[in-house]
Amino acid sequence: MNDNYLFPAVINYASDGITIFFPDLPGCVSGGDDIREALRNAREALEGWIYLSELDHEEIPSPSKPASIAQNLSESQAMTLVDVFMPPVRSAAETKSVNKMVTLPQWLINEGKKAGINFSHTLQDALMDKLGITRAISRRRVK
Repeated sequence: MNDNYLFPAVINYASDGITIFFPDLPGCVSGGDDIREALRNAREALEGWIYLSELDHEEIPSPSKPASIAQNLSESQAMTLVDVFMPPVRSAAETKSVNKMVTLPQWLINEGKKAGINFSHTLQDALMDKLGITRAISRRRVK
């Protein structure tokens, strides 16, 4: 697993906006109303494509040589290189909170509310204790 990736991307200019696709990565397509937005979205698409491939233990292809892509462009296309640094992407995905449905008896919910207990934090603490996990977790304050 690499931390840095650099892939050639094809920019398609059209009257209704810009699309960007990565010839080496099937289905990795993005776009925007202007070039800044399109490039920002292309980087996010590349991050997501690589992250999901890593999760699925799929091989990430080697990038094509830019010259081989540039020679096949139409007049409304251009080529660019898009780079990504994956450690912050992986970290953000790993620490993202996910809503899980939990079933509790109503009386326990009422008692917890009266005591001002944050159910999410309590469940996180209990799960980490049960699993023997000792690491700091960042928590948002809920008003």
